[in-house]
Amino acid sequence: MGAKDQGADAIEGRWLVIPRTLCFITHGDDVLLLKRGLHKRVYPGRYNGVGGHIERDEDPLTSAIREMQEETGLTVEDVRLRGLIHVDAGSANGIIVFVFTGRATSRDFVDSDEGTLEWVPLSAANDLPLVEDLPVLLPLLFDAPDDGRLFYAHSSYDADDRPIFLLAEQEVTARGTQ
Repeated sequence: MGAKDQGADAIEGRWLVIPRTLCFITHGDDVLLLKRGLHKRVYPGRYNGVGGHIERDEDPLTSAIREMQEETGLTVEDVRLRGLIHVDAGSANGIIVFVFTGRATSRDFVDSDEGTLEWVPLSAANDLPLVEDLPVLLPLLFDAPDDGRLFYAHSSYDADDRPIFLLAEQEVTARGTQ
C-alpha cells in the first residue's frame, strides 16, 4: 500500500485532530507540574503536566520524550503511555492527547519559556489552580492500580462552556463523578 492508498487527502466532511502529548513526571511522591506563563494563550497561570504537539516525523512516545527533555531538562525513565483523550473544543478540528507518565532520575529541572516548573506532592496538587481536567486525570494516573490498561476519554464543553469529561462509558465532571 502506498501513501495515496492511506486516504489522508480525503478530508472533506471528515473530523480531523491535532496530535499532542501530555506528560506527568514523578520523583518519589511528587509530580512535576508546569504553571503556565501568564503570557501563554492556553491555560495562563494554571498548572498542568508538560508536553506539546507531535511533530510530523515523530511517534507519540518519541514526542513525549522530546517534550519532557525540552521543557524540563530532566532524564526520565519508565516512560509509558497511560491513556488517550479525544478533545472536541467546538472548532472544526479536534485534539487527540496521548497521556504519558515517567520517573525522573533527579529533581534538577531547567525552566523553559512555557512557565514555571514545581515539584508538588501528589497529595497537595488539588490545592493549586489546575487545568480543568487534572482533578480527574491525576487520580487515574496515580491512585488507580497500575495494571497496564489504558484509559480512554472524550472531553467537550456544554452550552455554558463547562467541561464534560467522558471516561470509558462513565461520565464525570472535571471535579469528580456526576
